[in-house]
Amino acid sequence: MLFRKIESVIEEHLTSDSKKILLIDGARQVGKTYIIRHTGKKLFENFIELNMVEDFEGDRLFANTKTVEDFYLQVSMLAGDKMRKKGNTLIFIDEIQVYPHLLTMLKFLSQDNKFTYIASGSLLGVTLSQTTSIPMGSIRKVRMFPLDFEEFLYANGMNDIVLSSMRKKFERLEALDEPMHNKMMDMFRKFLLVGGLPDAVNSYIETKNIQAVREIQNEIHDYYGADASKYDEENKLKIRRVYDLIPSNMENKKKRVRAQSIENKKGKIFNDYIDEFDYLISAGIALNVKAISNPVFPLIESTGKNLLKLYLNDVGILTGILYGNNIRAVLDDERSINLGSVYETAVASELIAHGHKLFYYDNRSKGEVDYLIDDYDSLSAVPIEVKSGKDYTVHSALNTFVNNEDYHIKKAFVVSNERNVTQNGKITYIPIYYIMFFSADSKDKNTKF
Repeated sequence: MLFRKIESVIEEHLTSDSKKILLIDGARQVGKTYIIRHTGKKLFENFIELNMVEDFEGDRLFANTKTVEDFYLQVSMLAGDKMRKKGNTLIFIDEIQVYPHLLTMLKFLSQDNKFTYIASGSLLGVTLSQTTSIPMGSIRKVRMFPLDFEEFLYANGMNDIVLSSMRKKFERLEALDEPMHNKMMDMFRKFLLVGGLPDAVNSYIETKNIQAVREIQNEIHDYYGADASKYDEENKLKIRRVYDLIPSNMENKKKRVRAQSIENKKGKIFNDYIDEFDYLISAGIALNVKAISNPVFPLIESTGKNLLKLYLNDVGILTGILYGNNIRAVLDDERSINLGSVYETAVASELIAHGHKLFYYDNRSKGEVDYLIDDYDSLSAVPIEVKSGKDYTVHSALNTFVNNEDYHIKKAFVVSNERNVTQNGKITYIPIYYIMFFSADSKDKNTKF
């Protein structure tokens, strides 16, 4: 099975004394059900799985369940022989967003403390915002993403020894030797093609057939578009239109969402589509990067309200849309092909999966910086520039940015295909695969950058 980092999070929570119910949020097809089922069956003698989509399309046993007693009664009809004690019984409520009233009930199930619970779903941010009684203090919500690059490496046979050695190199800002660098760049380019959706990764490992991988990615991409729009009947066409425009926006110089292009209507502004953006982001199928007006720590204090970049949640879906079955466009690093949007999508998905909130800076006179993240150790913003070509040292906007004393920038990074790790003033040049070690958890000793 695929190694997923979230397994340790689930296991730690289920074996702790916490009375909160763990709620795994995330886009469909990222592996939520599989990893919960795997971990739950490993830890508990009695594992009860309740799928609310299946219930809604079937007997609707839980459609009108309003009390804890009624909930137990319905569960007992399905798996009464497995309802034993809290220590040996886990009840998994899958696709809980189908019945929003069950989110409210989590509070009372937690208080009753009769069994151990875990739940998962998609669009939970939207569902919780529409729930009359949010179970504050009773849930712990964790977002799950497609496989990140490190998990992709594990899936392709790399072990802890190799990855630990690379992490230490990164922490010391040292380069890999040339053969290892070439291997890592080869794996990174394959990651750009395959992405991190579990079905696509498994298909690649088993068949090495790009057409089979692309069929899975195309199916999920279509499913995402249809699934996101069906949740809001009134705005479904606009939601689908925003989602479908993401790849073409990436090919524009500014890459940000242009409100007037969504419905091809003049006079439309960003605020006209806030609900549509929120839907796609909450569903986990679009990743958001917010504009910053004053790039100083903490970045959230100066977030722009009318500028936004959206990225697809999986780089494999993007390369499938852009290049189809032609793997040479990515693997051969063709000079005629600009991989800028592809590299940026990979970096965005890595940083967000590692807990970073992403921002960017764009000033007419000073230029644009691809990404800004908060560094809680130095209490400063850290700019990250993504380069896919040979001119990775050319970045006038970044130079101006780091030298502006008002911004208090202590360090900046340029990620590229270049093997060597070098420093020029505040700017450090690192190979792009090192982005897998940029964790936002300041408690993790392995996160210093």
